[in-house]
Amino acid sequence: MTEQANQGDIAALAKGGRTNFIGFLLRLLARLPFLFIAGRLYGADALGRFASALVVVELLAMLCSLGEKRGLAQRLSEGEGLRPANVVFDGILLALAYSVVAGIVLWFFPEPMFPSGQYSELDKLLVLAIPAFALTEILLAAQAYRYDIATTVRARAVIEPWTISIMAGVFFYTGFREAGLSLAYIVSIYAGLAAAAWSFLRDYGLPKDWRPQPQALWRQTMRALPLATADAVEWGTRRLDIFILGFFAAPAAVGIYYIAQQVASLPQKLKTSFEPILGPVITRNLKEGNLGAIAKQVAQVGFWIVAAQAGIALALGVPGEAVMGLVGPEFVGGTGALAFLLAAEVVAATAVVSEAALVYVARKRNLAISLATIALQAALTVGLIVLVQNLGYGEPHKAAAAAIALMLALGAASLVKAWLLSRILGHRVNNWRWALVWAAAPAVLVGYLATLMPEWVELIVGVPLILLTYGWVIWNRGFGPEDRVLFRKNLSGDKPQD
Repeated sequence: MTEQANQGDIAALAKGGRTNFIGFLLRLLARLPFLFIAGRLYGADALGRFASALVVVELLAMLCSLGEKRGLAQRLSEGEGLRPANVVFDGILLALAYSVVAGIVLWFFPEPMFPSGQYSELDKLLVLAIPAFALTEILLAAQAYRYDIATTVRARAVIEPWTISIMAGVFFYTGFREAGLSLAYIVSIYAGLAAAAWSFLRDYGLPKDWRPQPQALWRQTMRALPLATADAVEWGTRRLDIFILGFFAAPAAVGIYYIAQQVASLPQKLKTSFEPILGPVITRNLKEGNLGAIAKQVAQVGFWIVAAQAGIALALGVPGEAVMGLVGPEFVGGTGALAFLLAAEVVAATAVVSEAALVYVARKRNLAISLATIALQAALTVGLIVLVQNLGYGEPHKAAAAAIALMLALGAASLVKAWLLSRILGHRVNNWRWALVWAAAPAVLVGYLATLMPEWVELIVGVPLILLTYGWVIWNRGFGPEDRVLFRKNLSGDKPQD
């Protein structure tokens, strides 16, 4: 692989990241109204029940998508001579079949969704979101294979979050208050599916001469299971804490933790900003045997993600009490959990970018590490919550314990996955730079000074000042020429080459 080709890949990754970073900002603007509406109108109890149900619904949807979020890129690259729409529809058929079965089972046995036992018949309609969620994942993966990240931004960062925000308010004031959050979520998922389907049909069209072949579909299922399970496990590490907390804490505590998690998940979206474009780049380099290029690209993207996440984590974490207080006074108790959840997202970045390559070069070993990670997280979560409980601490400390467990488990996964990928590629994969520390130190100082001000000043002035301080230092001390590609729009390599 020539250096020019590698620069083209870096530029393609940067372009995809820029597009999705815009999506991140849009998602941030759309997420805030929902958190405010859900916290102020519905309250912590309703949020806790809603959060517990989503854990099960979205986990099943991820499993039913059969890992196509990343696996579809490989199937399309291997399916030369086949009509791409036919390849995608094989995955759609399987996902739809498994989703319908999962939805029916969950409808008749809803207890896993509602561990507190409090739910209505309308809440059970959440099972309708399973097929829509799974199909949206596949359609967006198909668009990403053609470097169309704009559709993902439109569906995930604009249509879905704004729809759930608006509909949560509508249902609250139109007699569906009891199940308003559930109904708003269902509408938002189907709105996102419609946006993804529109772009997919425009670019791929309908399949032609396509006939499902049961044996081939079964083989596809078996081949996809390790990747699907790894996806579900990686996603599950962000939800297992809520599931376990539902058994040890009151619904209100789960609701407060959910809000903290929603705030902390904002920087997490930066990792997913690069996933759609990283998969096709890695699969092409694997096909050409360019292992050194893969190591370089993983490390490059890893640093971009860590640098951005660290800055956002500081901006949201240092004034954490003011951020949580926006949702409502009762949510301030989740500030400790917010701090640890933000730290968890930073340490998890290395695992995520390493896994983007491991799912293609060491699928089973990656799955084994993922399973070990979630087992470690489960043990730590239960152990720390029981410890906090035995020491006589209250509900907020249980939430903080769950967040600490997540941070430790994800940190361990990052170390192991980066080491394994380095061994397989024969090249070092390291996204750590000391400039991160030099940038964080003055940002923390600025943030501390901001906390001495009134809350409105702390948020309106303090948060931007933290970001500006951190950004200025990381740009001058941490970013080299290749890093700054992320901020250039007009590059000859911006357009990926076939």
